[in-house]
Amino acid sequence: MCGIVGLVGTSAINQRLYDALTVLQHRGQDAAGIATSGESGLCVRKASGLVRDVFQQQHMLELKGNAGIGHVRYPTAGCDGASEAQPFYVNSPYGICLAHNGNLTNAAELAEVLTREDRRHLNTGSDSEVLLNVFASELQRIGTPRVTPADVFAALEAVYRRCRGGFAVVAMVIGHGIVGFRDPNGIRPLVLGERDTPHGKEWMLASESVALDILAFRLVRDVAPGEAVLIDEAGRLHSHQCVASSRHTPCIFEYVYFARPDSKIDNISVYRARMRMGDRLAEKLLRERPNHDIDVVIPIPDTSRTSALQLAQRLGLKYREGFTKNRYIGRTFIMPGQQQRQKSVRSKLNAIDLEFRGKNVLLVDDSIVRGTTSAQIIELAREAGAHKVYFASAAPPVRYPNVYGIDMPAAHELVASGRSVEEVMRLIGADWLVYQDLDDLIAACRHEDSQIEEFDTSCFSGQYVTGDVTPQYLERLQRERSDEAKQRGRGALKIVHGG
Repeated sequence: MCGIVGLVGTSAINQRLYDALTVLQHRGQDAAGIATSGESGLCVRKASGLVRDVFQQQHMLELKGNAGIGHVRYPTAGCDGASEAQPFYVNSPYGICLAHNGNLTNAAELAEVLTREDRRHLNTGSDSEVLLNVFASELQRIGTPRVTPADVFAALEAVYRRCRGGFAVVAMVIGHGIVGFRDPNGIRPLVLGERDTPHGKEWMLASESVALDILAFRLVRDVAPGEAVLIDEAGRLHSHQCVASSRHTPCIFEYVYFARPDSKIDNISVYRARMRMGDRLAEKLLRERPNHDIDVVIPIPDTSRTSALQLAQRLGLKYREGFTKNRYIGRTFIMPGQQQRQKSVRSKLNAIDLEFRGKNVLLVDDSIVRGTTSAQIIELAREAGAHKVYFASAAPPVRYPNVYGIDMPAAHELVASGRSVEEVMRLIGADWLVYQDLDDLIAACRHEDSQIEEFDTSCFSGQYVTGDVTPQYLERLQRERSDEAKQRGRGALKIVHGG
């Protein structure tokens, strides 16, 4: 998962891009980049590391211009160096920078065609660079001296014909403006905001609405599935439906884990969705164990807090903060290797023994992926003196890899893959384990104002909404995504998703 932002302002936008990336940092902590365009031409700064470490004062001073894009990336298989940091750039035609969140499911085939037929050279193994070159190739075919909105949209219609998967993109065509577009199923999020200034209107695109909020932009709407928007350098907004969307299926894992609770995605409040997850989970718990002996509900910080508090209130139980979190440790779900993930859990969390000693505790987490983190947290609770440790997941069992931009591991590394709930319970060391039902999760994320009827639930259901995910593709993905492959393939050139 990655975070993207694009901005066309009436004054220098370097600081605002930086600020936006800091609030999107939860979407990727491996690398960051900003590209701006102005009278002095193109300015780019990107490197591995957190936003605060990548951009120092001298870099910010060099990022001049009133238009720009930014990106934060998390590590993926074969994608661990500064060369894969985004935005990517090609100088022909016009000069184009691109930042991408998602995954092209046909990236390998596209890369081969780009090299053989389009005569374009790829410098990395990132599918984001593949997407950039497809866009550049199609724009070059049009061949006008100065690109128009109609030219951009015609090129993007061809991009949609060629590219498959889940993606949200911001691109900057140097001297012309900022482009944003979203996959035909709307799997990956992209929102549009505006702000009035004394010198005119400013526009912003971002992965989450919270990035608009902190910069005082008004959320206008979500970019529609299959839609492209162009904000020219004069601040005029152009939009075009490049391809019809037959199914709008946003990724449900955004609401479970990735997005910040203060964001809205497709007009659904992430915070409210997580509250409803807590309600549904409480109802299931009462169905399964009406005579439970739970003394206290404790969330595993931070993402599960909203669901855990709502669950505790519905059950009439005490809610306590039993773990203290080191804020300077990254999210373990997106740590690049298993050994580093295991080491980071005890560095990140410390149990407050007064909340555990002699009690039957219900730990609530947003999801269980590999299970190793859950097992270590349960062990921490027992070491703190818990009598019994129950575990609840606000999401269903994760049994299948995600192919649309979340670097979930190979299927054999998912603890619930091929295992029953009881088997998972024993593996993680819980006295009882309850998962959210998929129907309840979908119901929790739905809202009457959103008009969203279905979601991409592939990591829970194994049903891939784009219809092009074959067993052969999943086998190849498993070879590339396993922890062994990540250790073996550092620096190797292979097609991986870069967003």
